[in-house]
Amino acid sequence: MTLSCIDLGKTYATERGEIEAVKGIDLEVRSGEFTSIVGRSGSGKSSFLAMIGGLSRPSRGSVHIQDTDIWTLSDNHLADFRNHRIGFVYQFASLLPTLRIVDNVVLPARLDPAQDAETAYRRARELLNQCGLSDCLDAYPSEISSGEQRRAVVARALINKPALLLADEPTSDLDQVTESEIVDWFRSLNRERGLTLIMVTHNLRLAEQTDRVIHISDGRLAA
Repeated sequence: MTLSCIDLGKTYATERGEIEAVKGIDLEVRSGEFTSIVGRSGSGKSSFLAMIGGLSRPSRGSVHIQDTDIWTLSDNHLADFRNHRIGFVYQFASLLPTLRIVDNVVLPARLDPAQDAETAYRRARELLNQCGLSDCLDAYPSEISSGEQRRAVVARALINKPALLLADEPTSDLDQVTESEIVDWFRSLNRERGLTLIMVTHNLRLAEQTDRVIHISDGRLAA
């Protein structure tokens, strides 16, 4: 799934006045490419990712995913597009504490009334098995490690078979071994399934394992 953005910008209104977090970015990511975005804290990386993922409306510019200009969609159509075409891995685990791990993973699929529950749960179990969590299906988030929680989040992001996966600092609070396991899984998904993947990270060692490294500084692509 190709992604392109043109003159993408984001300005926030604050008590101190307007802050321009993203300052007119042009970018194209090819279908099947594993791209990393790096930059210092506050450089605009997460704001940029939120806009291309349909989570935060740009102040200017456009985002095209395949042939769809996503910010021209109605709110309902955009929510449906996100749920079916884009997977998200956030900086923190963001699992619902009152749901079992398998229920957390299956949740995006259950938001679609057209999806059969039995099929969705079967896929959830398959994904959890692939990431080494077959013994944690009935556990609650508080009962597993932070690394296991992060793997469950990746499984949840994949439940609807997205063509684009966006990951915002997916290994920020993990040890080096677990970091490598997560990125190795990303690389496997990218190579074996042709998944287009964009990962925001501050870790240059991890970024260098991707097909392309994009630097953002002060809201702009850095040369």
